[in-house]
Amino acid sequence: MRILGIETSCDETGVAIYDDEKGLLSHQLYSQIKLHADYGGVVPELASRDHVKKAVPLIRAAMKEAGCTPQDIDGVAYTAGPGLIGALLVGATIGRSLAYAWNVPAVPVHHMEGHLLAPMLEDTPPEFPFVAVLVSGGHSMMVEVNGIGDYKILGESIDDAAGEAFDKTAKLMGLDYPGGPLLAKLAEKGTPGRFKFPRPMTDRPGLDMSFSGLKTFTANTIAANGNDEQTRADIAFAFQEAVCDTLVIKCKRALQQTGLKRIVIAGGVSANKQLRADLAGLAKKVGGDVFYPRTEFCTDNGAMIAYAGMQRLKCGETVGLSIQATPRWPIDQLEPVK
Repeated sequence: MRILGIETSCDETGVAIYDDEKGLLSHQLYSQIKLHADYGGVVPELASRDHVKKAVPLIRAAMKEAGCTPQDIDGVAYTAGPGLIGALLVGATIGRSLAYAWNVPAVPVHHMEGHLLAPMLEDTPPEFPFVAVLVSGGHSMMVEVNGIGDYKILGESIDDAAGEAFDKTAKLMGLDYPGGPLLAKLAEKGTPGRFKFPRPMTDRPGLDMSFSGLKTFTANTIAANGNDEQTRADIAFAFQEAVCDTLVIKCKRALQQTGLKRIVIAGGVSANKQLRADLAGLAKKVGGDVFYPRTEFCTDNGAMIAYAGMQRLKCGETVGLSIQATPRWPIDQLEPVK
């Protein structure tokens, strides 16, 4: 069985073809970073228009790369939410239309479920159950995962997601868009211990998180200490350390609460080297393991949508002719795959 996956939830157009026996056959991705750089953030209308331009050529490229014709495709999966409504509707419209034209089932996919299952694309995938640390530009949450669709949210950010906090803090420091990866790179030059940032909401019980206050703390630190290159690097180090420590503390609590020892980290921030190292250290301490997708599958991509769609298609999940997108869609509302 082969499925075409389409991802258009925000500012990256991703297309992939996945075979349930041979694995990933093709993977095409276009990033809109240059388009939005002048604005310092994603402009929804521009993102939607660019998806319209890029989606079909990428689908053709993915089909050519996989050596497939429409007759070889058994289903079309597309991101139906959460995300930017205009961007979602582009992928949903194209995906549902292709499925109709090719006379195959259409499968709407939850964007965060795609991220959560991205490590399954690796040679050594995690086994269920596990605790998932989902950290991206729009979402940060701890999830108990007992199977595909069997999700329990243990805690989540009550304000900015971790990736959003990285990008906004980077902007305060004068870094280009998108600033998260640039801040992480700058932190590599930082001096440990020069600055100490708070670990928000770790002094109280529970697994919810807050990262917005770290931006204010960063702004005040810059105002008090200047913004020369080394100071910026030292501040970046302290900020990254605070975010990573907070996530590790919350993850440790999640493991204790669930009795699990297996950790999955996914989403754009899962590419952060420091976070990976810190969670690997936690896994070692508890006698467990940590899993994450390769770097190219940490950000939004069609491969994760194709994989997630395949799992739901195989259990009979499809959608009718209506085209729907859901910009807000809690992951724990999904039905378990049986």
